[in-house]
Amino acid sequence: MKFRTLLAAAFAAVSFVACTTPDGPEISTEGLNEVTYTTLTYDQEAKERICNPERGLYSQTSMRTASAMGESVVSASRYTGRTLHLTLFYLTDFIESDISADYLAAMQTTFDNLRKGGGKAIVRFAYKDDHSVLNKPWDASQELVARHIEQVTPILMKNADVIYTVQAGFIGVWGEWYYTSSFHMPVVTDAQYADRRKVVDGLLKALPKDRQVELRTPVFKMKMYGVGLEDTITVATAHNGSDLSRLAGHNDCYLASSNDTGTFDDKRGTGDWKFWDAETRYTIMGGETCGTSQYSKCENTLQRMAEQHWSYLNIGYHQGVISNWRSEGCFNEIQARLGYRLALKNAFFSPEATAGGEFRVVMNIANEGWAAPMNPRGVELVLVGGGKEYAFKIDSDPRFWFENTLTTLATTITLPSDLAAGEYELYLNLPDGYESLAKNPHYSIRLMNKDTWNEKKGYNLLTKINVQ
Repeated sequence: MKFRTLLAAAFAAVSFVACTTPDGPEISTEGLNEVTYTTLTYDQEAKERICNPERGLYSQTSMRTASAMGESVVSASRYTGRTLHLTLFYLTDFIESDISADYLAAMQTTFDNLRKGGGKAIVRFAYKDDHSVLNKPWDASQELVARHIEQVTPILMKNADVIYTVQAGFIGVWGEWYYTSSFHMPVVTDAQYADRRKVVDGLLKALPKDRQVELRTPVFKMKMYGVGLEDTITVATAHNGSDLSRLAGHNDCYLASSNDTGTFDDKRGTGDWKFWDAETRYTIMGGETCGTSQYSKCENTLQRMAEQHWSYLNIGYHQGVISNWRSEGCFNEIQARLGYRLALKNAFFSPEATAGGEFRVVMNIANEGWAAPMNPRGVELVLVGGGKEYAFKIDSDPRFWFENTLTTLATTITLPSDLAAGEYELYLNLPDGYESLAKNPHYSIRLMNKDTWNEKKGYNLLTKINVQ
């Protein structure tokens, strides 16, 4: 089959989406019409549990004293297919003082162990986990909260590679922005919103511009930053490092009532609901359930998760909801579709490979999950053989490989002139965006295809080619 025909067939399958990144070039067929290309269709799906970074079910660990989370905890979670940890740093002992050096050192050890074990943190800070009146004060003073953010900033900056996202925290019991002694609740006036915004602004500054901060409700972003439905993030403004592009959401009373127990002010499909529907295509969304209801049935759950692009979920709570999902038959789909779910559909290759010559590759990758990957990530071809590796970067951004789309990647690489003749393996690698993790296979994305994953390298096999 001629390449022109193959390419037309590929585009017919993706006519409803943009190819590559939103601003990426269209694939040119100039000079290729008379060349016969090799085409491959990939089998799906891998049946074993797949452990991918920055998505899926998470486990929770609370650090209440200067005792770090162990590497074994992270490794054990990987064994069960989980790479995310809600790492909740309780600052109870410092509600009236600076954070101690020992506690800060234990925080660093926790991040070190996440890195060693192949995990990432959903970070939250809190002071209390009991909202009884006898347990007051529930949080530190506003001035001390600001001081504590200053203290943890160097640690957050240093360990951003193993931080998936940071939940705003600090305010209220569990850091969930409700039961609070130091910040007004309910929040009514502009001044009261401004007090909370100082916390968020502090956290935004405490992190690199490629990391997001999650707010407990959509109204907090709308009120604190003066935005509405007409101001939601778009392809043009997504992932640009601005504060607005970095403000995400987490819902910790998911599906418990008609408005998720106060998470939303408006009816479904309007107002703040619609705000999160739009924003979460470009920002991280996740959380936990908090009680069974008519709204937590499978049919509603699957629709809601798709509408608001869920990437992560607490496996530990609420067990009643999770048990119902299992009995109703949707738990496996939830587990599979949280976040991204990338799979090769087909690919086209130049029929011959010669040292110093050009080699053309066109791939179609489907995202069958509910969200795109949300943090920076590399895209490259890797040629392996003769004891050597050769990497070729592809100009594409997986953060724009949206849900329910087929992305076409096309590139022409020039093979090294000193490449020895023989058989080589050609891989697709999707490494972490941080250099510190880019060579660690635990942090590369595994595609959902059978018999393509190289576990030791963290690469996805495309094909084998013979170099002349």
